Amino acid sequence: MNWTAVGAVFMALAVGIGAFGAHALKDRLDEYSQGVYEKAVFYHFVHGLGILLVSVLARTGILSASGEARAGWLMALGIVLFSGSLYALAISGVRILGAVTPFGGVAFIVGWILLAYEATRGT
Repeated sequence: MNWTAVGAVFMALAVGIGAFGAHALKDRLDEYSQGVYEKAVFYHFVHGLGILLVSVLARTGILSASGEARAGWLMALGIVLFSGSLYALAISGVRILGAVTPFGGVAFIVGWILLAYEATRGT
């Protein structure tokens, strides 16, 4: 998997989705939903950058290819589950969608812990 490309696509999506929320949804979301949407965009951006970081660390030899793949997949899964569920919650107002969000948060946490582990393995 080309994690640089994946990270770049996630970053482009974060910009587009963020702009959509700021402009097209500005007058359609209440204050609570706007906050949820903004939180989704923030975590989307941070973890898109995280995927790019994973790619750079693998290219410099700090991470193994398998470590890169595991951390990359966990961060990508986290974006889809965490940010995706919050985007859907904010737009639809269906609160049960928030039940998916913690699974994405766990994927983020495990991804970062795995990154730390993999980065220290060779030292």
